[in-house]
Amino acid sequence: MISRLHERYRKDLVPALMRDLGCTNRMAVPRLEKIVLNMGLGEASQNPKLLDAAVEELAAISGQKPVVTRAKKAIANFKLREGMPIGAMVTLRGERMLVNVALARVRDFKGVPDRAFDGRGNYSLGLREQVIFPEINLDKVEKIKGLTVVICTTARSDAEGKALLRALGMPFRA
Repeated sequence: MISRLHERYRKDLVPALMRDLGCTNRMAVPRLEKIVLNMGLGEASQNPKLLDAAVEELAAISGQKPVVTRAKKAIANFKLREGMPIGAMVTLRGERMLVNVALARVRDFKGVPDRAFDGRGNYSLGLREQVIFPEINLDKVEKIKGLTVVICTTARSDAEGKALLRALGMPFRA
């Protein structure tokens, strides 16, 4: 079963992007590769319960089990040893990444910044609160945590990546 966003991409957006970007081949049109959700918790070294809550929240948001990320190096000033758990991340691929997200619950929302591209068509979005997602039960939230969303595309430039995300409905600032 194909999601309606994937169906819309194949039928409507690919021909429009071919026309806009000047591509002659359908396979040259940029597409989504993966979406990575990352929640870094530096305080998890002192309070391991924060990490358990973050794993539960990321699982509720993404629909799959997150991976616990560990420290690569020991940093004495942060009381951090090598191998200590400091965050959680999920990589969404295929049909799981083709979801609609409403950013209307973000405070004072005027659109997402268009300067967050990395030079190769990938987009990073930082969210200050994880409670904007309706899957999270507000009664169970102990602490407001930030979340980073990285959208990886096959675009070769920022302009192509921006054209793809705009066509998919990303609300960039004017």
